[in-house]
Amino acid sequence: MEVKDLIKYLKEYDGRELKIMEVCGTHTAAIFKNGIRDLISPKIKLISGPGCPVCVTPTAYIDRCVEFARTEGCHLFTFGDMMKVPGSGGSLSENKSPEDGKARANITIMYSPFEVLEKAAADPETTYGVAAVGFETTAPVYALLIQKAAELGVENIRLITALKTAIPAIKWICDTQNDIDGFLCPGHVSVITGSRVYDELAEKYERPFVVSGFEAEHILAAIYRIVRQIEEGAGKTENMYKNAVHTDGNAKALAAIEQAFEPGPAMWRGLGMIEDSGLYLKDEFSKYDGGSHELYEDMELPAECCCGAVITGRINPDQCPMFASGKCTPMNPFGPCMVSSEGSCGIWYRNTH
Repeated sequence: MEVKDLIKYLKEYDGRELKIMEVCGTHTAAIFKNGIRDLISPKIKLISGPGCPVCVTPTAYIDRCVEFARTEGCHLFTFGDMMKVPGSGGSLSENKSPEDGKARANITIMYSPFEVLEKAAADPETTYGVAAVGFETTAPVYALLIQKAAELGVENIRLITALKTAIPAIKWICDTQNDIDGFLCPGHVSVITGSRVYDELAEKYERPFVVSGFEAEHILAAIYRIVRQIEEGAGKTENMYKNAVHTDGNAKALAAIEQAFEPGPAMWRGLGMIEDSGLYLKDEFSKYDGGSHELYEDMELPAECCCGAVITGRINPDQCPMFASGKCTPMNPFGPCMVSSEGSCGIWYRNTH
């Protein structure tokens, strides 16, 4: 089917109003970049889900990272998108360069977690922490890092994990929100997990789960298949990203995750505690754990903050009273949704201001 035919069909759709959730921040960005909403019927509503790992990281995790970085003899490494996420005692950036005269926390932005392995091997007197945040996409890297450290006998590395798995969160959405008609499955996560993981969800909840790439034509084709499934009364998994996503996923990456981590309950900002959605180091690697457990949300949110409603797609970011009001902007963020490059609020702000 030609792209022009997809657009024509979706633009002329005049059935009941549909809500389709994309569970990937990269999809949210691509939808804005390509003006997808303007190419489809207003009766097809695209909403964002909890697809940004930084956005669903609880405040307590930032506090734990700050605590580690301020401990004598410790040095924290993190990716740059975590630096401005607010904690109850300030962000990593604010603690790295405090303005109140306090001693600075030892924090370095990394480009690869394996930088830490080299640093730790060369400096055994310092304990190097890694802020390990992400979904199935990044978990294999941290698994391989710890396995390599154990192999080489490098013991002065600690992971502070906020690693999560997407499927339990999607199931949580299905259990709590009955008005979502179909899901645009996360492309990057699906490369690791494979498309088969959505079969049980599609069968149980009788909704379409369609895996998509990130180009405009990929997203339009996936939306088309979701709409057609709904019209036909179907609810099944479809893989529209077969050049990157296989049915059973990436066997080596999945094996690395299984060897290093085990599932457990995890706190999702805006969603709460979700059973078996977190990844924690197995007992054999427990000496590398920098304090990843019992990280609960402990920062009181102002009444007007709608972070939870945004993350779960119940409202669009611009419907939050704090959005772009001076209380929450990219330069002065209240929550991680406005900070991360994959956060819904940040994407909406950059594309509307």
